[in-house]
Amino acid sequence: MQRLTITHVRRWQENRRLVGLGHVYQGRYKSFPVEEDDHFLAVERNVERNARRAGLVSRGEDWRWSSLWRRCRGSVEEKAVLAEWPLDLPRDWVERVNRTDNEKELQALRCSVQRGRPYGTSDWQRQIAKRLGLESAYRSDGRPRVAPSAKQVIEAQ
Repeated sequence: MQRLTITHVRRWQENRRLVGLGHVYQGRYKSFPVEEDDHFLAVERNVERNARRAGLVSRGEDWRWSSLWRRCRGSVEEKAVLAEWPLDLPRDWVERVNRTDNEKELQALRCSVQRGRPYGTSDWQRQIAKRLGLESAYRSDGRPRVAPSAKQVIEAQ
């Protein structure tokens, strides 16, 4: 239904040469590059921890509609739906998902989601942002500040 609604709205806007903003026009899902190391595991842990963080369950694997539930308790067919990871699943994965959130990690991850910034080590972020043309994700919002002229500096003194 969501795909139908979004497709309808986008076609309606295109035919009238209008630009729409908001989740109906832009879709709900966002993507950003993720380094294939502990940063990837942090993203997956955050996804599989959502129901626990929201207080819907006491343990992540108890949420029937999550990938963690499928991974732990799903049938063979349900497990087959899950995509392969670029890393091996750690043996203590369920316990990692159920640990308390690391606020610094969560804040950095949310920044990547909101701004479309690469998520990884600083060096990797710079390299991948340059390679993919994502430098704008690191600029602050709004117009760039203009340096004051020499006359304005003298007048301010």
